[in-house]
Amino acid sequence: MLKYKSKFILATAILLFVISKANLPVSAAAWPLSGDIGSHDPTLAKDGNTWWSPSTGAGLPMKYSNDGKVWRQGIPVFSSELSWWRQYAPNMGKNDVWAPDLKFFNGRYWMYYSVSEFGKNNSAIGLMSCTSVNKGDWKDEGVVLSSKAGKDSFNAIDPNLVIDASGKPWLVYGSWFDGLHVVRLNASTMKPSGTKYSIAKRNGGIEGASMIYANGYYYLFASIDKCCNGVNSTYKTVYGRSKNITGPFVNKQGVDMRNGGYSLLDSGNSRWKGPGGEYVYQNGSSWVIARHAYDAQNNGAPTLLISDLYFDSNKWPTY
Repeated sequence: MLKYKSKFILATAILLFVISKANLPVSAAAWPLSGDIGSHDPTLAKDGNTWWSPSTGAGLPMKYSNDGKVWRQGIPVFSSELSWWRQYAPNMGKNDVWAPDLKFFNGRYWMYYSVSEFGKNNSAIGLMSCTSVNKGDWKDEGVVLSSKAGKDSFNAIDPNLVIDASGKPWLVYGSWFDGLHVVRLNASTMKPSGTKYSIAKRNGGIEGASMIYANGYYYLFASIDKCCNGVNSTYKTVYGRSKNITGPFVNKQGVDMRNGGYSLLDSGNSRWKGPGGEYVYQNGSSWVIARHAYDAQNNGAPTLLISDLYFDSNKWPTY
C-alpha cells in the first residue's frame, strides 16, 4: 500500500510541477549575440548576405552583421532632422527617430519610422526608400500619416509594413491612445489609400505591432504595459491571430484583441526585463523574432535579442 501511495504522491508532484511551470513567466532562449548590441525597438532585414537592424535613436541608428550574431554599428540614416518633422512634432527630441520598420517590396527597400513627443500624440510616420541598404541610397518619401493632440484619437507611431496573402501592402500603426490600426497602402506611393481598421486596444497600453502572414493566418504581435524604465520596465510581448488582415484578432481563448484579449509570448526572466518592441522576420523558410529587453546584468541597458520563432500543432506561435 505504501508503494502505491508513494507512486501516487510522486505522480501528483510531477503534475503540479508541470502546471506551475506552465504558469511561470514566459521567456526565450536567445541567439548568442555580440558586438554592438545596444538597441531599442529593433527591426531586421537582409540585403544580400548582410543583415541590417535599424532601431530607435538619434538619426535612426543602423547596425549590420554578416551572420546575424556579431553586430557592428553603421552610419545613421539621418545626419540631421528633415525640415518637415517639427510641423507634426514641434517638441520632439533632437533628431530623435522612433521605431523603424524596414522591408523589401516591389524592388525597393521601404523604411517607415516615426517622430513624436513622448507621452503625446503629436506624431508623424515618415517613409524613406532605397534600392540597396548596403549602398544607402536613401530617398525621402515624405510623411505617410500624422496625428495631433486634441484632434485625433490615435497615435501615428510604431509603423509596420505588412504584405497580405495576395501581395498587397498594408500598414499597421498605433500606440496607447486608441490602440492599433491597419490601413491599405497604394502600391505605387506606399501611402494610405483606404479605410483604417481598429485591430487591438486595451487599458494599460498596447503598441509596437508586428504582423505576419503564415499558416493561413495573420498573426499580430504587440507590446503591452510600460517600456523605457530599465529593469523596472513591465513590457511584455503578446499576440493574437485572424483569418483576415482587418481582424478580428483573437487570443487562444477566442477573446478579441479590441476587447483586451491577448496570449503571452514573452515576459522576460531574471536577467532580461521588459521584452518588447518586437519585429518578426522571415529568414528563408523559417521565422525569427527580434526585440529589445533591459539587461539586469548591465545596468538595465536596452539590448538586442533575437530568437527562433516556431508554430505549435495548433498553429500558435511559440519559442
